[in-house]
Amino acid sequence: MRLLHFLLREKGLVAGIATTVAFLTIGGEWLHHLSSLGTAAFFLAWLFAAILACAFGVVRHADAVAHRLGEPLGTLVLTLSVTGMEVSMVSAAMLSGKSNPVLARDTMFAVVMIVLGGLVGFALLLGAFRHRQQEFNLEGASSYLSLIVPLAIFGLVMPDLTVTTGGPTFSPFQSIVLALLCTAIYAVFLAIQTNRHREFFSDPGEFHGHSSAPRTGLKRSFLLLAAYLVPAVILSKKLGLVLDFGTEKFGAPPALAGVVVACLILAPEGLSAIHAALENKMQRSINLLLGSALATIALTIPSVLLIGVAFKTEVELGLPFHQVALLCVVLAVCFLTFARGRTNLLQGAVHLVVFLMWLALIFEG
Repeated sequence: MRLLHFLLREKGLVAGIATTVAFLTIGGEWLHHLSSLGTAAFFLAWLFAAILACAFGVVRHADAVAHRLGEPLGTLVLTLSVTGMEVSMVSAAMLSGKSNPVLARDTMFAVVMIVLGGLVGFALLLGAFRHRQQEFNLEGASSYLSLIVPLAIFGLVMPDLTVTTGGPTFSPFQSIVLALLCTAIYAVFLAIQTNRHREFFSDPGEFHGHSSAPRTGLKRSFLLLAAYLVPAVILSKKLGLVLDFGTEKFGAPPALAGVVVACLILAPEGLSAIHAALENKMQRSINLLLGSALATIALTIPSVLLIGVAFKTEVELGLPFHQVALLCVVLAVCFLTFARGRTNLLQGAVHLVVFLMWLALIFEG
Protein backbone atom coordinates (compact mmCIF):
# COMPACT_ATOMS: atom_id res chain seq x y z
CA MET A 1 0.00 0.00 0.00
CA ARG A 2 2.82 2.37 0.82
CA LEU A 3 4.46 1.76 -2.57
CA LEU A 4 1.15 2.28 -4.36
CA HIS A 5 0.59 5.53 -2.49
CA PHE A 6 4.09 6.71 -3.46
CA LEU A 7 3.56 5.84 -7.14
CA LEU A 8 0.24 7.68 -7.22
CA ARG A 9 1.74 10.75 -5.55
CA GLU A 10 4.77 10.73 -7.87
CA LYS A 11 2.91 9.74 -11.05
CA GLY A 12 4.75 12.46 -12.97
CA LEU A 13 8.05 10.76 -12.15
CA VAL A 14 6.66 7.39 -13.22
CA ALA A 15 5.52 8.87 -16.54
CA GLY A 16 8.88 10.59 -17.07
CA ILE A 17 10.94 7.47 -16.33
CA ALA A 18 8.68 5.21 -18.44
CA THR A 19 8.89 7.60 -21.39
CA THR A 20 12.67 7.91 -21.03
CA VAL A 21 13.14 4.14 -20.95
CA ALA A 22 10.89 3.77 -24.00
CA PHE A 23 12.83 6.29 -26.08
CA LEU A 24 16.24 5.02 -24.97
CA THR A 25 15.46 1.37 -25.76
CA ILE A 26 12.80 0.20 -28.21
CA GLY A 27 12.09 3.72 -29.39
CA GLY A 28 15.68 4.61 -30.11
CA GLU A 29 15.05 4.83 -33.86
CA TRP A 30 11.55 6.32 -33.78
CA LEU A 31 12.66 9.93 -33.97
CA HIS A 32 15.34 9.32 -36.60
CA HIS A 33 12.84 8.00 -39.14
CA LEU A 34 9.99 10.47 -38.93
CA SER A 35 8.03 10.50 -42.18
CA SER A 36 4.80 12.41 -41.58
CA LEU A 37 3.59 15.43 -39.65
CA GLY A 38 0.96 13.27 -37.94
CA THR A 39 3.62 10.99 -36.46
CA ALA A 40 5.73 13.97 -35.43
CA ALA A 41 2.71 15.60 -33.77
CA PHE A 42 2.03 12.41 -31.78
CA PHE A 43 5.62 12.20 -30.48
CA LEU A 44 5.64 15.96 -29.81
CA ALA A 45 2.51 15.72 -27.64
CA TRP A 46 3.86 12.64 -25.82
CA LEU A 47 7.25 14.17 -25.04
CA PHE A 48 5.76 17.56 -24.15
CA ALA A 49 3.35 15.98 -21.65
CA ALA A 50 6.06 13.84 -20.05
CA ILE A 51 8.48 16.77 -19.67
CA LEU A 52 5.74 19.00 -18.30
CA ALA A 53 4.80 16.33 -15.74
CA CYS A 54 8.43 16.26 -14.61
CA ALA A 55 8.46 20.06 -14.44
CA PHE A 56 5.49 20.08 -12.08
CA GLY A 57 7.27 17.52 -9.91
CA VAL A 58 10.40 19.67 -9.80
CA VAL A 59 8.34 22.67 -8.68
CA ARG A 60 6.61 20.69 -5.94
CA HIS A 61 9.79 19.31 -4.42
CA ALA A 62 11.70 22.57 -4.86
CA ASP A 63 8.95 24.28 -2.85
CA ALA A 64 9.40 21.63 -0.15
CA VAL A 65 13.15 22.28 -0.09
CA ALA A 66 12.57 26.03 0.02
CA HIS A 67 10.22 25.66 2.99
CA ARG A 68 12.79 23.66 4.94
CA LEU A 69 15.87 25.72 4.02
CA GLY A 70 14.25 29.15 3.94
CA GLU A 71 15.14 31.95 1.55
CA PRO A 72 17.32 32.35 -0.38
CA LEU A 73 18.75 28.82 -0.14
CA GLY A 74 15.52 27.18 -1.25
CA THR A 75 15.24 29.09 -4.51
CA LEU A 76 18.98 28.73 -5.09
CA VAL A 77 18.60 24.95 -5.13
CA LEU A 78 16.03 25.12 -7.93
CA THR A 79 18.00 27.74 -9.87
CA LEU A 80 21.26 25.79 -9.82
CA SER A 81 19.51 22.51 -10.64
CA VAL A 82 17.81 23.87 -13.75
CA THR A 83 20.85 25.91 -14.85
CA GLY A 84 23.04 22.84 -14.45
CA MET A 85 20.62 21.03 -16.74
CA GLU A 86 20.91 23.80 -19.35
CA VAL A 87 24.71 23.84 -19.19
CA SER A 88 24.94 20.04 -19.47
CA MET A 89 22.70 20.04 -22.55
CA VAL A 90 24.74 22.70 -24.34
CA SER A 91 28.04 21.10 -23.38
CA ALA A 92 26.88 17.65 -24.51
CA ALA A 93 25.79 19.06 -27.87
CA MET A 94 29.17 20.77 -28.33
CA LEU A 95 31.06 17.58 -27.50
CA SER A 96 28.89 15.38 -29.74
CA GLY A 97 30.84 16.42 -32.82
CA LYS A 98 28.05 18.41 -34.47
CA SER A 99 29.32 21.79 -35.63
CA ASN A 100 27.00 24.48 -34.29
CA PRO A 101 29.13 27.45 -33.17
CA VAL A 102 26.09 29.61 -32.26
CA LEU A 103 24.32 27.02 -30.08
CA ALA A 104 25.49 28.42 -26.75
CA ARG A 105 24.82 32.02 -27.81
CA ASP A 106 21.30 31.29 -29.01
CA THR A 107 20.51 29.26 -25.89
CA MET A 108 21.74 31.95 -23.49
CA PHE A 109 19.95 34.72 -25.35
CA ALA A 110 16.70 32.73 -25.48
CA VAL A 111 16.86 32.05 -21.74
CA VAL A 112 17.57 35.71 -20.95
CA MET A 113 14.68 36.96 -23.10
CA ILE A 114 12.23 34.32 -21.85
CA VAL A 115 13.12 34.95 -18.21
CA LEU A 116 13.61 38.73 -18.13
CA GLY A 117 10.88 39.40 -20.70
CA GLY A 118 8.22 36.71 -20.60
CA LEU A 119 8.39 35.14 -17.14
CA VAL A 120 9.08 38.38 -15.27
CA GLY A 121 6.23 39.97 -17.23
CA PHE A 122 3.75 37.21 -16.41
CA ALA A 123 4.77 37.10 -12.74
CA LEU A 124 4.40 40.88 -12.32
CA LEU A 125 1.18 41.04 -14.32
CA LEU A 126 -0.61 38.18 -12.54
CA GLY A 127 0.67 39.26 -9.15
CA ALA A 128 -0.57 42.81 -9.75
CA PHE A 129 -4.01 41.57 -10.84
CA ARG A 130 -4.42 39.86 -7.47
CA HIS A 131 -2.50 42.19 -5.13
CA ARG A 132 -2.27 45.53 -7.02
CA GLN A 133 1.26 46.39 -5.76
CA GLN A 134 3.88 44.01 -4.41
CA GLU A 135 7.02 44.73 -2.43
CA PHE A 136 10.45 43.18 -2.68
CA ASN A 137 13.93 43.74 -1.27
CA LEU A 138 15.63 46.42 -3.37
CA GLU A 139 19.15 45.36 -2.35
CA GLY A 140 18.58 41.82 -3.63
CA ALA A 141 17.27 42.86 -7.05
CA SER A 142 20.11 45.38 -7.42
CA SER A 143 22.65 42.68 -6.58
CA TYR A 144 21.34 40.41 -9.32
CA LEU A 145 21.27 43.17 -11.94
CA SER A 146 24.73 44.45 -11.02
CA LEU A 147 26.11 41.10 -12.24
CA ILE A 148 23.66 40.29 -15.04
CA VAL A 149 24.39 43.50 -16.97
CA PRO A 150 28.22 43.35 -17.24
CA LEU A 151 28.33 39.57 -17.76
CA ALA A 152 25.67 39.74 -20.48
CA ILE A 153 27.54 42.55 -22.26
CA PHE A 154 30.92 40.81 -21.90
CA GLY A 155 29.58 37.47 -23.16
CA LEU A 156 27.02 38.43 -25.81
CA VAL A 157 28.10 41.86 -27.11
CA MET A 158 31.86 42.24 -26.57
CA PRO A 159 32.85 39.44 -29.04
CA ASP A 160 31.42 41.62 -31.84
CA LEU A 161 33.70 44.50 -30.80
CA THR A 162 37.05 42.75 -30.30
CA VAL A 163 39.53 42.67 -33.20
CA THR A 164 41.82 39.81 -32.14
CA THR A 165 39.75 37.27 -34.08
CA GLY A 166 37.97 37.60 -37.39
CA GLY A 167 34.42 36.93 -36.19
CA PRO A 168 32.15 37.35 -33.15
CA THR A 169 34.48 35.16 -31.11
CA PHE A 170 37.12 35.45 -28.40
CA SER A 171 40.75 34.42 -28.67
CA PRO A 172 41.88 31.54 -26.40
CA PHE A 173 43.47 34.04 -23.97
CA GLN A 174 40.32 36.19 -23.85
CA SER A 175 38.18 33.07 -23.41
CA ILE A 176 40.18 31.84 -20.42
CA VAL A 177 40.20 35.28 -18.77
CA LEU A 178 36.43 35.75 -19.17
CA ALA A 179 35.72 32.19 -17.98
CA LEU A 180 37.76 32.75 -14.82
CA LEU A 181 36.18 36.15 -14.16
CA CYS A 182 32.64 34.79 -14.58
CA THR A 183 33.33 31.87 -12.25
CA ALA A 184 35.03 34.05 -9.63
CA ILE A 185 32.39 36.79 -9.50
CA TYR A 186 29.56 34.24 -9.33
CA ALA A 187 31.31 32.50 -6.43
CA VAL A 188 31.51 35.87 -4.65
CA PHE A 189 27.81 36.44 -5.34
CA LEU A 190 26.87 33.04 -3.89
CA ALA A 191 28.88 33.81 -0.74
CA ILE A 192 26.98 37.09 -0.39
CA GLN A 193 23.61 35.47 -1.09
CA THR A 194 23.94 32.47 1.20
CA ASN A 195 25.99 33.89 4.07
CA ARG A 196 27.18 37.46 4.42
CA HIS A 197 24.03 39.30 3.26
CA ARG A 198 21.23 36.74 3.21
CA GLU A 199 18.83 39.46 4.31
CA PHE A 200 19.16 41.10 0.87
CA PHE A 201 17.31 38.16 -0.66
CA SER A 202 14.54 37.76 1.93
CA ASP A 203 11.21 39.56 2.13
CA PRO A 204 11.58 43.11 3.48
CA GLY A 205 11.40 43.12 7.28
CA GLU A 206 11.08 39.35 7.55
CA PHE A 207 14.70 38.22 7.85
CA HIS A 208 15.47 36.46 11.13
CA GLY A 209 18.81 34.83 10.41
CA HIS A 210 18.94 31.16 9.49
CA SER A 211 15.69 29.38 8.93
CA SER A 212 14.27 27.52 11.88
CA ALA A 213 11.86 25.48 9.76
CA PRO A 214 11.96 21.74 10.41
CA ARG A 215 14.37 19.97 8.08
CA THR A 216 12.83 16.52 8.31
CA GLY A 217 12.54 14.89 4.91
CA LEU A 218 15.07 17.26 3.34
CA LYS A 219 17.21 14.46 1.89
CA ARG A 220 14.12 12.81 0.40
CA SER A 221 13.02 16.06 -1.25
CA PHE A 222 16.50 16.57 -2.75
CA LEU A 223 16.57 13.03 -4.16
CA LEU A 224 13.12 13.36 -5.72
CA LEU A 225 14.03 16.79 -7.12
CA ALA A 226 17.06 15.26 -8.86
CA ALA A 227 15.01 12.26 -9.98
CA TYR A 228 12.53 14.51 -11.78
CA LEU A 229 15.29 16.55 -13.45
CA VAL A 230 17.06 13.58 -15.05
CA PRO A 231 14.25 12.42 -17.39
CA ALA A 232 13.41 16.05 -18.16
CA VAL A 233 16.86 16.78 -19.62
CA ILE A 234 17.04 13.47 -21.52
CA LEU A 235 13.60 13.92 -23.05
CA SER A 236 14.35 17.54 -23.97
CA LYS A 237 17.02 16.27 -26.35
CA LYS A 238 14.52 13.86 -27.92
CA LEU A 239 12.00 16.67 -28.23
CA GLY A 240 14.60 18.69 -30.13
CA LEU A 241 14.68 16.03 -32.87
CA VAL A 242 10.91 16.26 -33.34
CA LEU A 243 11.02 20.05 -33.42
CA ASP A 244 13.83 20.01 -35.98
CA PHE A 245 11.69 17.80 -38.23
CA GLY A 246 8.70 20.09 -37.79
CA THR A 247 10.63 23.26 -38.54
CA GLU A 248 12.06 21.73 -41.71
CA LYS A 249 8.62 20.65 -42.93
CA PHE A 250 6.94 23.97 -42.15
CA GLY A 251 9.93 26.16 -43.01
CA ALA A 252 9.89 27.74 -39.54
CA PRO A 253 13.04 29.53 -38.31
CA PRO A 254 15.58 27.14 -36.74
CA ALA A 255 15.70 29.25 -33.55
CA LEU A 256 12.06 28.40 -32.84
CA ALA A 257 12.93 24.84 -31.83
CA GLY A 258 15.42 26.13 -29.28
CA VAL A 259 12.81 28.50 -27.88
CA VAL A 260 10.32 25.67 -27.30
CA VAL A 261 12.95 23.50 -25.58
CA ALA A 262 14.12 26.46 -23.46
CA CYS A 263 10.53 27.13 -22.38
CA LEU A 264 10.14 23.56 -21.18
CA ILE A 265 13.46 23.58 -19.35
CA LEU A 266 12.55 26.86 -17.68
CA ALA A 267 9.06 25.62 -16.77
CA PRO A 268 10.00 24.59 -13.19
CA GLU A 269 11.35 28.02 -12.30
CA GLY A 270 8.70 29.85 -14.28
CA LEU A 271 5.79 28.00 -12.69
CA SER A 272 7.26 28.38 -9.21
CA ALA A 273 7.96 32.09 -9.74
CA ILE A 274 4.44 32.82 -11.03
CA HIS A 275 2.93 30.84 -8.16
CA ALA A 276 5.03 32.83 -5.69
CA ALA A 277 3.85 36.12 -7.23
CA LEU A 278 0.22 35.00 -6.95
CA GLU A 279 0.83 34.15 -3.28
CA ASN A 280 2.24 37.68 -2.75
CA LYS A 281 5.78 36.35 -2.31
CA MET A 282 7.42 38.65 -4.85
CA GLN A 283 10.88 38.29 -3.30
CA ARG A 284 10.89 34.53 -3.94
CA SER A 285 9.68 35.17 -7.49
CA ILE A 286 12.51 37.64 -8.09
CA ASN A 287 15.07 35.28 -6.54
CA LEU A 288 13.98 32.57 -8.97
CA LEU A 289 13.79 34.67 -12.12
CA LEU A 290 16.76 37.01 -11.78
CA GLY A 291 18.76 34.18 -10.22
CA SER A 292 18.02 31.98 -13.23
CA ALA A 293 19.15 34.63 -15.73
CA LEU A 294 22.33 35.29 -13.74
CA ALA A 295 23.20 31.62 -13.28
CA THR A 296 22.63 30.88 -16.98
CA ILE A 297 25.05 33.60 -18.06
CA ALA A 298 27.62 33.09 -15.31
CA LEU A 299 27.81 29.30 -15.71
CA THR A 300 27.20 28.78 -19.43
CA ILE A 301 29.83 31.30 -20.61
CA PRO A 302 32.81 29.71 -18.80
CA SER A 303 31.63 26.19 -19.65
CA VAL A 304 31.37 26.72 -23.41
CA LEU A 305 34.47 28.91 -23.64
CA LEU A 306 36.65 26.39 -21.84
CA ILE A 307 35.25 23.54 -23.96
CA GLY A 308 36.01 25.60 -27.07
CA VAL A 309 39.60 26.19 -25.96
CA ALA A 310 40.18 22.58 -24.86
CA PHE A 311 38.74 20.98 -28.02
CA LYS A 312 39.69 23.80 -30.43
CA THR A 313 36.01 24.34 -31.26
CA GLU A 314 34.79 27.69 -32.52
CA VAL A 315 32.26 29.33 -30.19
CA GLU A 316 30.42 32.36 -31.56
CA LEU A 317 28.98 34.41 -28.70
CA GLY A 318 28.43 37.82 -30.33
CA LEU A 319 24.79 38.62 -31.10
CA PRO A 320 23.52 40.19 -34.35
CA PHE A 321 22.85 43.93 -34.07
CA HIS A 322 19.05 43.71 -33.72
CA GLN A 323 19.43 41.18 -30.89
CA VAL A 324 21.95 43.44 -29.16
CA ALA A 325 19.30 46.17 -29.24
CA LEU A 326 16.73 43.80 -27.72
CA LEU A 327 19.19 42.75 -25.01
CA CYS A 328 19.86 46.39 -24.10
CA VAL A 329 16.12 47.15 -24.01
CA VAL A 330 15.25 44.25 -21.69
CA LEU A 331 18.15 45.10 -19.35
CA ALA A 332 17.10 48.76 -19.23
CA VAL A 333 13.48 47.78 -18.52
CA CYS A 334 14.66 45.52 -15.67
CA PHE A 335 16.57 48.42 -14.11
CA LEU A 336 13.47 50.62 -14.25
CA THR A 337 11.19 47.87 -12.93
CA PHE A 338 13.36 46.93 -9.97
CA ALA A 339 14.41 50.46 -8.98
CA ARG A 340 11.65 51.27 -6.46
CA GLY A 341 11.09 48.17 -4.35
CA ARG A 342 7.50 47.79 -5.61
CA THR A 343 5.95 46.32 -8.74
CA ASN A 344 2.68 47.01 -10.53
CA LEU A 345 0.57 46.03 -13.53
CA LEU A 346 2.19 48.41 -16.04
CA GLN A 347 5.67 47.06 -15.41
CA GLY A 348 4.53 43.51 -16.14
CA ALA A 349 2.88 44.65 -19.37
CA VAL A 350 6.07 46.40 -20.53
CA HIS A 351 8.16 43.26 -19.98
CA LEU A 352 5.65 41.24 -22.01
CA VAL A 353 5.80 43.78 -24.86
CA VAL A 354 9.58 43.31 -25.07
CA PHE A 355 9.14 39.52 -24.96
CA LEU A 356 6.53 39.52 -27.73
CA MET A 357 8.70 41.78 -29.91
CA TRP A 358 11.55 39.30 -29.52
CA LEU A 359 9.24 36.44 -30.55
CA ALA A 360 8.11 38.39 -33.62
CA LEU A 361 11.70 39.03 -34.68
CA ILE A 362 12.48 35.32 -34.53
CA PHE A 363 10.23 34.85 -37.55
CA GLU A 364 11.34 38.00 -39.40
CA GLY A 365 14.56 39.31 -37.90
